[in-house]
Amino acid sequence: MYPQVLLQNRKPDRIATLAEYRQSGGYRALADTLRDNSYNDVRQTIMDAGLLGRGGAAFPAGMKLMSVAEDAPFPRYIVCNADEMEPGTFKDRVLIHADPHQIIEGIIIAGYATLAEKGIVFIRPEYENGAGILEREIALAKNEGLLGQNILGSDYSLDIIVHRSAGRYICGEVTAQLNALMGKRPNPQQPPPYPTAKGLWGKPTVVSNVETFACIPHIIRNGEKWFKDLALTETGAGTKIFCISGRVNRPGSYELPMGVRLSEIIEEHAGGMRDGAQFKACLPGGASTCFLPREHYDVEMDFQSLRNIGNRLGTGAIMVFDHKTCLVGATVNLIEFFTRESCGWCTPCREGLPYILDLLKRIERGDGKEAYISTLERMCKHLWNAYCAFAPGAVSPVESLLKYFGDEVREHISLKKCPFK
Repeated sequence: MYPQVLLQNRKPDRIATLAEYRQSGGYRALADTLRDNSYNDVRQTIMDAGLLGRGGAAFPAGMKLMSVAEDAPFPRYIVCNADEMEPGTFKDRVLIHADPHQIIEGIIIAGYATLAEKGIVFIRPEYENGAGILEREIALAKNEGLLGQNILGSDYSLDIIVHRSAGRYICGEVTAQLNALMGKRPNPQQPPPYPTAKGLWGKPTVVSNVETFACIPHIIRNGEKWFKDLALTETGAGTKIFCISGRVNRPGSYELPMGVRLSEIIEEHAGGMRDGAQFKACLPGGASTCFLPREHYDVEMDFQSLRNIGNRLGTGAIMVFDHKTCLVGATVNLIEFFTRESCGWCTPCREGLPYILDLLKRIERGDGKEAYISTLERMCKHLWNAYCAFAPGAVSPVESLLKYFGDEVREHISLKKCPFK
């Protein structure tokens, strides 16, 4: 049994209370930080711990904090990204419903590391229960002197509000999210300047994922070496909440060490394949990652190990497909989502995704031609010229479908129908 860090207070039927969180060591890191550490100490500790952003991009969390200059203007903002609209991903919802105060404490400590005065939780509209939970627990923290003016009697003050998104996948992209918060159309902005220099209303802003913030109190309380030692690989650090869905017996969210093997996650924690099915492929980190074929079934699940085989860990959302699944049809489903969710700002994404979707639909229903394959390959390359990372992520399933399951695509074309129907 692996140690539970982020989910140690998880209950089967209710949310952990503030008292229960404090009994497990909660808010001790905040108290120690405000009493003994400078904001630069906090930045350095998070940097040395090797915490990589858990929202999908895997950017070093400590480096992001350090990029707020000492002479940067005020007010400064800290934003918790709880948009979580990546298909297959539900870890942030689980964290909010399990132990919301570790997220709140993480935001406060990260806010102190940048001397931020305002905190915002940006949450998707479908997470109304989660938004209500956070608002209630934020108020409780404030009543206990853990938030607001002169936190725990210190000179540091921070307020946190919950902002409900109007909805759209693109709002999970950092600069699009900041535009949405300012009441603008949520189109991405191409840096520089980066948000940590010029973000909300032109002021320094740090945006990180829910799971990233949840890790911070544990790092501060237990140290960077402890955090690194939680991982099973040299390149990993900490634990990871993996969301497993698809053709497995026990879909759900599991906190496991970074670097645990994919085969172990599926066979031991998710209970194996359903109905005696055979593993065919999975998306290892949500809908915007590449199909991972059977040959990589034993891969170590950390950011670098997936990068070494040309894939990404992303959000750690593992979507499992069995040997009876038509991956052309699955890809059509994914591209329909991405086509709908494109902000329409740039030509490659706005025009390219509907074109790719049309070709895939023709192949799936039996109207495809061999020439469509080379056209799809060419179109995928064009989408890497898009304005932001949305389009490259959207075509990752398509690229890997053609690379690893080209025979299945050609079978649709030669049979003039889907062979799985």
